[in-house]
Amino acid sequence: MIDTTARTAGEKREILTDIYRLIEALDRHVLQLDRLGRLQLTHHVADLRHRAVSLIQRIEDDDPME
Repeated sequence: MIDTTARTAGEKREILTDIYRLIEALDRHVLQLDRLGRLQLTHHVADLRHRAVSLIQRIEDDDPME
């Protein structure tokens, strides 16, 4: 888990940028995986995306960046 209490605004912004990039990559792969019919892997990717979105919300709620 990420301890957001010890992070500066710049560090949080960098973490959020990385997580948003992860979500973009996951979204691209879900489209490809659906075409290939790999349903189980698609579910794992969707779960990882959900966790990433939850992490973004926790980081942003901890210390909103203006």
